[in-house]
Amino acid sequence: MNLSCSFLNIVIVLAFTTSSGKKFHRLTVHCVKKYFLLFVLNLLPIFHTNTFTNPFSDSTLQEGDIVFRRKRSAINCDSSCFWPKSSDGLVKVPVNVSTEFCKTWIAEAMQEFTTLTCVQFINRTTETNYISVVPGESCWSHFGKIGGMQQVGLMKTGCMSKGAIQHEMNHALGFLHEQSRSDRDNYVKIMWEYVIAGEQGNFGKVNSNNLGLPYDYSSVMHYGANDFSNTSGKATIVPIPDPSVPIGQREGLSNLDVAKINKLYNCCSNVLHKPNDTFSSVNYPSSYPDNSNCLWLIRIPQHQIFLQFDAFDLQPSPDCTSDYIRVYDGSSRNSSVLLDKLCGMGSLPSLVASRNVMLVEFVSDEATAATGFQASYSQGEDSASFTELGDISNFCLANIHVQN
Repeated sequence: MNLSCSFLNIVIVLAFTTSSGKKFHRLTVHCVKKYFLLFVLNLLPIFHTNTFTNPFSDSTLQEGDIVFRRKRSAINCDSSCFWPKSSDGLVKVPVNVSTEFCKTWIAEAMQEFTTLTCVQFINRTTETNYISVVPGESCWSHFGKIGGMQQVGLMKTGCMSKGAIQHEMNHALGFLHEQSRSDRDNYVKIMWEYVIAGEQGNFGKVNSNNLGLPYDYSSVMHYGANDFSNTSGKATIVPIPDPSVPIGQREGLSNLDVAKINKLYNCCSNVLHKPNDTFSSVNYPSSYPDNSNCLWLIRIPQHQIFLQFDAFDLQPSPDCTSDYIRVYDGSSRNSSVLLDKLCGMGSLPSLVASRNVMLVEFVSDEATAATGFQASYSQGEDSASFTELGDISNFCLANIHVQN
């Protein structure tokens, strides 16, 4: 008796199995197993592909996690792709986070943008253009601002590290993967023989705007060495000339990640990581611009930080409500305050941080009336020439105004 596993035979077999006992049981199991296997094999191309449709009908997912509108490409995106800057100099991006997430963890990842750049992710209220962070079966984001509600998908079991969250939010700000830069062949070699078949498109190059900044192996936007590899232990991306350089970290924004955001959005914030360095307000010694909101995060490898204002000239106002400098003993505005709202003109002794991190904030209003400041810092063991500030509320200087 020649029985085949057609769909009709499965239906007949299933029907007769109940009434005829075990006669057709073995065939039933065999046929069901066969069609289940075929069903799974037909599903595989849906999940294993370089470009596939996401929940938006007019979008496609490319390079693993970027949604491009079909009418837009990465190489011709104009300023409409970027989030607008407010009159106070901040780029405020409204965000709504699904209740399925631990919002504290996501907020912590976003806080680093607020600390290091002029981009601030704020809670969405009634804004038309905003980001909605939702659970996803993978990690993905739109490229830049698209208008209206745009989703960022985070897989709760695979995208919840600080760097992974920042990676997707950076896509939403308008940044592509680092290894897709136009000059990447000078810094990495793609090992095409180890790339999974069908995934070659994830390693393409674009005619990118590199913002005049160097290639960043440590970028949170860089693929890992073994991403999309078809062979265990074989790298798909090898740094050159030194293949031992680590790539693909997801611990947090790199110094160059911060520099790129600040340059693209014309922020005046920066990360200072040298043991000794100087910095100043924009345009110094000429007048600083109005509506400034600038941050300098001093983050050195070790020792305490000694900060000295070499020149200081900020528009005076009652309680320094117009223009001011504020210094924090830590890496964020939530850190304890070393110096609270300083304005006016004069010279000062130095400030001393309790450890190797200090944050300097400069704010100006709509009226410019001064040249700004210039400051220098040193690590503890090189700080013999600095005089500690101590309690500035008892420091008398006629033209300095300190908020009490």
